[in-house]
Parts: sequence; structure tokens; C-alpha cells
Amino acid sequence: MSARDLSVLASVILIVAMLVIPFPPWLLSVLIIINIALALLVLLTSMNMNEPLQFSIFPSLLLLLTLFRLGLNVSTTRSILSIGDAGDVVETFGTFVVGGNVLVGMVVFIILIVIQFVVITKGSERVSEVAARFTLDAMPGKQMSIDADLNAGMISEHDARERREKVSREADFYGAMDGASKFVKGDAIAGIIIVMINLIFGIIIGMMQQGLSLTESASKFSLLTVGDGIVSQIPALLISTATGIVVTRAASEGNLGQDIMKQLLAYPMMLYVSGGTILLLGLFTPINDILTIPIAAGLIIGGYMLSKTPEPDEMDLMEMEEETEQDEMKSPESVVNLLNVDPIEFEFGYGLIPLADTSQGGDLLDRIVMIRRQLAIELGLVIPVVRIRDNIQLQPNEYRLKIKGNEMARGELLLDHYLAMSPGVDEDAIEGIDTIEPSFGLPAKWIGEEVKEQAEIFGYTVVDPPSVVSTHITEVIKNNANELLGRQETKQLIDHLQESYPILVEEVTPTPLSVGEVQKVLSKLLKENVSIRNLPIIFETLADYAKMSSDTDLLVEYVRQALARQITNRYLDQGNSLKVVTMSGKIEKMVADAVQQTEHGNYLSLDPNDSQRILESIASQIEQLSLMEESPIILCSPAIRMYLRQLTERYFPQVPILSYNELEANVEVQSLGVVNVD
Repeated sequence: MSARDLSVLASVILIVAMLVIPFPPWLLSVLIIINIALALLVLLTSMNMNEPLQFSIFPSLLLLLTLFRLGLNVSTTRSILSIGDAGDVVETFGTFVVGGNVLVGMVVFIILIVIQFVVITKGSERVSEVAARFTLDAMPGKQMSIDADLNAGMISEHDARERREKVSREADFYGAMDGASKFVKGDAIAGIIIVMINLIFGIIIGMMQQGLSLTESASKFSLLTVGDGIVSQIPALLISTATGIVVTRAASEGNLGQDIMKQLLAYPMMLYVSGGTILLLGLFTPINDILTIPIAAGLIIGGYMLSKTPEPDEMDLMEMEEETEQDEMKSPESVVNLLNVDPIEFEFGYGLIPLADTSQGGDLLDRIVMIRRQLAIELGLVIPVVRIRDNIQLQPNEYRLKIKGNEMARGELLLDHYLAMSPGVDEDAIEGIDTIEPSFGLPAKWIGEEVKEQAEIFGYTVVDPPSVVSTHITEVIKNNANELLGRQETKQLIDHLQESYPILVEEVTPTPLSVGEVQKVLSKLLKENVSIRNLPIIFETLADYAKMSSDTDLLVEYVRQALARQITNRYLDQGNSLKVVTMSGKIEKMVADAVQQTEHGNYLSLDPNDSQRILESIASQIEQLSLMEESPIILCSPAIRMYLRQLTERYFPQVPILSYNELEANVEVQSLGVVNVD
């Protein structure tokens, strides 16, 4: 524990001690001076901050300083009533500051109480309450704004995280200030009560225990009481002022002093008006001209000097901006920035700008936020920020999606139409513009608002343009998720897993598997649409088998078998059965015999004619299943699954290849066909 931590703890213990242990008058004087110094320091700090969060410790500090001041009040009260002495500071404030006049001292004390309690404290309390309420009400809007900027590519993930933390801290700060302002109000009330107690009981103790007359007792204890009251209310007033400054301070580039001078003197003409008014006040009223003329002259001279200060006009600002842009273009960093490739880009023609423009009702940014959340849940992968921009090179109603600089999909939207997908019968019952649904390649039509209800009655699936494009984006990202998972993204997933499973991560990486090898395993799983969200099971499997083999293809098979329940549940129908197409024993043996083993791994070396016949048979089975409106799933033995996948992934990338070891024991398997060759 550092010396600073110990000093804070010692201060808290000192506060407790002041409430219980009698302190000598000289020590009370030292503590009173420290109290005044701390209050002044807090006031100056609050004036020099740019925004309230720079003094986020203020609510807690306010509580400690209030307790410290009340502890001093208790100690000085004990000292005044017991020995009739509270130190030189209290005596000085009671005699020198108020001239030894009790009535003057009482008036000064009452004025300080009124200023603090009625003016500053009451206002600070109200501002704190309103600020806390409005800050909490504005939180959802601020969060949505951050998400929108993030999806638009205007800020990075790190910037978004910092802004979210700042929003949360602001809400906590203003909520704490709402409660902390009550401390100041209570402190003012306590000051009044303590002064009354000191005055009444001091006179009684002086007369009954010290043998003083009423006049002597009143004179002695009144001066001490007033001195104690004033010496405690001055730092209380400073703290109250600091509270008001903190809760009324808006975020700014400068501190309070800079802002006051900059904004108050922003209009030199107003200084002329103020100076002229003061001058007329001196000339036409009995006020002494010696007082008004120097002040009026100072204001007029100040206005003249400020009006002569040169200010850059709009042309100067434009020239400065142009020079800055030219300098930036000449700098080597501007060329380096051109090398950056965004992970995901969504470009659209100018006719689709209303999709992303919130002022025109566009909600594309919000939809992309939901897409990223949905894919994080489905795939277990944090999808990078989607950079959205318009592109005049595209057709007005055209859009395209690029992943790592390469175009992955393209489509066209008609914003004033709906996309209607036919149920398969009476396709000509609805008039519209023939098109192809971009996500799944189904025949569809663009229809107008006037026939939307009729299309729904006929069984058409009717979708609005924003839903069409968001579904297309979702499917494209889902089908290419493996390309978005690099070593850097894998390292982030590993670091996140390590927070909860440190021992498990240490067993897998950096030995026996590097981050790159783990990335290959996860990427191969994503390539076959297997979610990697259950990282603990994946790493448990890698920890078991990575020491026996570093072949990532083989490790993927072990991981898939460990994820058997997850894979099985994905393809089950409503009757808890799995409808598949199986491989004949002849093909199983043909593929197994064609596996070549080398020191760099195993690969499939199948005769081209045999490959052609297997692919034709698979295509035939897929066609038959489509006529039966069933999704094709191929089931084979574990020994050939990954090689069969290598054979079919170029021709049938969306057809899942499962092995027997990837199925749960209680699943009913129905074979709808067999892949065979003559």
C-alpha cells in the first residue's frame, strides 16, 4: 500500500478520533487551517476542470470533507464548553475578524448561512437533481448514437468502448452529485444548530460551573461561538460554491476562467455600452465622479483594445483549411492510409441514400447493429465494423457488399416497392417487376403499395427493401465468416476466454498450438457453418488431442465430434428426426483407398472419372430431395468425412457433410437416398 493510500486512511481515522477524543486547542487550530486550505483547493480545482468527469471523485470527496468539518465542529464545541478555549484561530475570528463585537459577528454568521443555505446550496441541489434526471433519460439516445457512428465507420471499437464508458460514468456521476448535494444542505443546518448549542450551553456552563456573571459568560462564550461558527462556515461556503460550479459546468475545451474571459468579452461593443452607462450614472446622479469615471474609462478602453484585435475572416479560415489539406496530402502518412482495407464495406448508389439517412427515416445503421449482435450469438464471432458509404460509380438503386476489398455480393432495390416471393403457385396472379431474391436466389417480384395486401392474401411473402438488404448482408457475412477470422481476431477471442478459463487456454496456446493453428481450426469450423461460440468445449478438445497431432484438419474432426449435440440440434426437424442421404459402401471404400498420407498431412487423390461419377450421383440425390422439399444432408463415416467435404465443397458448398460420430445417440436417422456409382 502506497503512502498516498495510507494518508487517506489516516485522514478517515482522524475524523473518527475527533468525534471521540478531546484534542488540544493548538491541534484544533492546525486542523482548522487545513480545513480552509482543502476547501480552497477544491474550489480552485473545480474552476480549472474542462468537464465534470475530470473531477469524478468530487461526490465522495464532498462527503469526507463534510464529515471532517463536522468532526471539527464537535471537537471545538467540546473544547469551548469544557475549557473555554478552542485555539488561536477561533479566538482570532471571534475578536479580530468581527472586531470583538458579538452582534456584528452574529450578523456576519447569519449572512454566511443565508448565502450558503438559501442561495448556493438550494440552487446546486436543484441543478444536481435535474442534471441526473436528464442524463439518465438521454442514455439510450447516446448509446444509439455511438452504435450508429460505430457502424458508419466514423469511430473504432476502442473509441466506442470509451464513449460508452463515459456515458455510463456521466450517469453515475450526476446521480452521485444529486445525493452529495444533500450533504451540503445538511451541513448548513448542522452549523446553525451547533452555534445555538454553543451559545446557550456556554452561557449556562459559565454561570453555573465557572462562577461568571451573566454578562461575562455571555461575552466570553458568544465571541468563541461566533468565531467557531464563522471559521467553519467559510470553508463550507467554499465547498458549496465548488459544488455549484461542478454541477453547472458543461463540457468545454477550456477551464472556467478561460471560458469566462472568452465568452464574456466576445462582444467588445457591449463594453462600450456598459462603460457609457456607468459614465452617465456618475454624471446625472449624486454618485462621486471619481468612482464612476475610472471604471467607465476602463470598460471603454478595454472594448477599444478588443475591437482592434484581428480576427480571421471566413476567407482566411478557408485558406487555412485548404493549406492544411494540402499539407496532409503531401505527408507520407496520407499515402500509407490508402493502404488500409476495411474488413466489410457496404456501398450503395445515390438512390439508396434514404436507407442510411436517419433524417429520412432510414434505419440501416440500427439494422446492422442488430445483425452484428445476431451473428455474434449464432457464430460466436465478433463481426468487424461495417463501413457504409455511397458510391456514385454504382447505379442509383444498386448496392454491393465487399469483404476485405473483394466484392462478395451485389443487388438492386426499389425503395418505393416491396419484394414479393411467390408461394410456388399462381405466380402470375400478381403484377410486378420480375427479379431474383438476392439472399437465396428465389424468383420474386417488385410490387407497389397498392397490391401489397392482395399479394399477402395470395400467399406471397412480402418484404420491405430494408429487410431485403439486411437479410442479404446477414447471409453473405454468415457464408464468409471464415474470411473475417484472422489471427488478430482469434487472439481477441482467446484473451476473452482466458478471463474465465485461464488454465484451459494455457494448456492449448502458445504450446502445443500457436494462435495461427487455433485460427485455422476455428476458420474451418466457420467455413462449414459450425458456430464457435462454445469456445470452452473447442479448447477442451484441442487440449486433449493437440499433443497427439498438429494436423488442423484432423483436429477439426475431433472438435466436430465434441460438438455433436450442437451440430445435431441444428439439422433436426420438428419430429426429432434427421433426414439424410447416405454414402454407399462402395464409395466409402473408394474414397478411403484414395487417401494419400504424407509428412505434411493427408490429402485425397481420387481418379477424375471416379470424382465425376460421385459428384453426378450427389447432384442427382440433391435434385430429388429438392422435389420432395427437403434440405439435403449427406451422412458418411468419420474416416472419410473431411475428404468427402474437400471433394464437394467447390460444387455443393451449402450441403452439410456429417459423420456418424457427430450425431446424438437418441436421434432417429431417416435415409431418403443413397449416393452410389455403377
